[in-house]
Amino acid sequence: MRMKMGNGKGKTRLVAVVLVIIWAMILFAIAFLKGFGHKKPEDLLSEYMNHVAQKEYEQMYQMIDQKSSRKITKEAFLERNAKIYEGIEAKNFHIDIEEKSNGGKTLTYQCSFDTSAGKVSFQNKANFVLGKDGYKLVWDDSLIFPSLTATDKVRIVTTEAERGSILDRNGQMLAGKGLASSVGIVPGKLKDKENAIKKIASLLNMDKSTIANKLSAQWVKEDSFVPLKTLPNLNNLLLLSRQLSKKEKEEQDLQNKLLDIPGVMITDTEIRQYPYGEATAHLIGYVQKVTAEDLKEHENEGYHSNSLIGKSGVESLYEKQLKGTDGHEIYIVDENGDRKDTIIDVPVKDGKDIQLTIDIHLQEELYQQFQKDKSCSVAMDPYSGEVLAMISTPSFDNNDFVLGMSDQLWKDLNNDKKKPLYNRFRQVWCPGSTLKPITAAIGLNCNAIDPKKDYGSEGLSWQKDKSWGDYHVTTLHTYKPVTLKNALIYSDNIYFAKAALNIEADELESSLKALGFGEEFPFEIKMQTSQFSNNGKMESEIQLADSGYGQGQILINPLHLASLYSVFCNQGDVIQPRFLYKENAKPRTWIDEAFSHEIVDEVLDGLKAVVNDPHGTGYGAHQKDIKLAGKTGTAEIKASKEDTSGTELGWFAVFTTDRRIEKPILLISMVEDVKQIGGSGYVVRKDKAVLNEYLK
Repeated sequence: MRMKMGNGKGKTRLVAVVLVIIWAMILFAIAFLKGFGHKKPEDLLSEYMNHVAQKEYEQMYQMIDQKSSRKITKEAFLERNAKIYEGIEAKNFHIDIEEKSNGGKTLTYQCSFDTSAGKVSFQNKANFVLGKDGYKLVWDDSLIFPSLTATDKVRIVTTEAERGSILDRNGQMLAGKGLASSVGIVPGKLKDKENAIKKIASLLNMDKSTIANKLSAQWVKEDSFVPLKTLPNLNNLLLLSRQLSKKEKEEQDLQNKLLDIPGVMITDTEIRQYPYGEATAHLIGYVQKVTAEDLKEHENEGYHSNSLIGKSGVESLYEKQLKGTDGHEIYIVDENGDRKDTIIDVPVKDGKDIQLTIDIHLQEELYQQFQKDKSCSVAMDPYSGEVLAMISTPSFDNNDFVLGMSDQLWKDLNNDKKKPLYNRFRQVWCPGSTLKPITAAIGLNCNAIDPKKDYGSEGLSWQKDKSWGDYHVTTLHTYKPVTLKNALIYSDNIYFAKAALNIEADELESSLKALGFGEEFPFEIKMQTSQFSNNGKMESEIQLADSGYGQGQILINPLHLASLYSVFCNQGDVIQPRFLYKENAKPRTWIDEAFSHEIVDEVLDGLKAVVNDPHGTGYGAHQKDIKLAGKTGTAEIKASKEDTSGTELGWFAVFTTDRRIEKPILLISMVEDVKQIGGSGYVVRKDKAVLNEYLK
């Protein structure tokens, strides 16, 4: 009996223990289901911030505990978050949990994200409550920024950077801040609205529907100024020229007609301006508003939909320096509008000015002389390497791209047979006889030419032997004795054809390679690469002979040719061109000791005679007071050797020979289609007028 009673008590105790364990497990399970089975607060916070980044404001609202989140309505929550986060362009959120407290229901974390003003970073706290559905976020405005309350507002201010100016060597503005005339309508002052719009549309070359749509915009009131088009500023035109050009007079007449219409108003507006227009268009280039492609290509570089960006020329080449960085500020104001806290403050950095070595007066003079020709000119100081001018004609007015070019003008520019948009100074051209001094120097260097030897006259036509078939090298003059100096004076093709054959193909090829043919030219503006052959080899004796006097397949960039001519001013060194102005800058040598002093002096003697000997082809540029040297050139452009209807390029390379003069210059000009207007003599006359003005 006792044994049985003992067993019963033991069983009772065992059952009690089991029940306690089961009850504990049930309680644990309930607790697990109420909390541990749901997402942790830190995971919820990360998810919430991901929704912010994706602008998923409704999902964010579903994650907050409404009772403890100042009972904010869904509409108010969505509007508050969207206005702030989208207003500052928040993206790329990142959080790091630093501390957990209150049983894991309070998180201290570091939050960072990008805005239109830059990266924002701050420490913040997030609180959570545990309900039957798991954890919910306790939301208030401080979750956006720690110091933000329900009655505060977030402000963002952008200060646009001022684009740097482009200046010439003397500080003259080539591109910079200017004024334009903004033509618009004040709706309340319009009379006979339909006819007025019709007349305005006709004068501005706009569609009536475009004007009507602008006037019907929601923001427009009776006293609003509704801008329609930007035109040149008449005050600027009057300042830039004492006598208005035909184009400027037409502009003045147009604006007067517009002002005669009641309701039309013209106000000043700031623009990017190019005071010298056509004279500098290819060199300076222009800016335009960014496109969608620009924004994609330059993402995260501070551009926005209204930014300007350099599209060509110096404006594009030095875009990063000219652009500057906009200033941005994000701050909090209280209900009275008083500043309460600054979130981020990035000061504005205006763009840097770019000063070029260009002399605008020389640039303008060259443009005036050649503006009606298909031509290009480059000028440099042969001792310092400073580039003084680079022009291409015919040209265009780069101001038209800023003001808003009409479809018709764009069509006219592209259809013009003279190709005004084509930048000729960046291209390569057949140099003709301007290459002869280089051939001479190469021939002297390899002892293929004896400068004092009389090679005998061949008349006006010559071929090496019968293997050349019907092909002959021709020249324009006979003379005696046939020496190097006279060959340069009379520009004898036959002499330099023979010289090239004596030099031989391998030597000529290697010598021209050593002078930069076939390699990228060392200059800030990318130039087309000069060549001595289409495939890098002299393939025949005829090609070799023709190359000696600058024909064959020889093509050279004008600035490259100018650099090579600097060898005659620097005792055999080839000077590298310089484009950015720097006070007392030391010259940079591109090719050291390309030729010896003796060779340079020998060739230079002939180049001086070309301009100063009455028989010289460049005598038309002769100056009494200043010693010049140079070489003319006429290059035939033919479809084949048998072509008799081809055109001609006219060249003149000329330079001062005295290092001590105040304004030394080396000038090279090329004009297309000179066959019927005097050949290279046409170019000589034009350059003489330029030199007279520049050197006086």
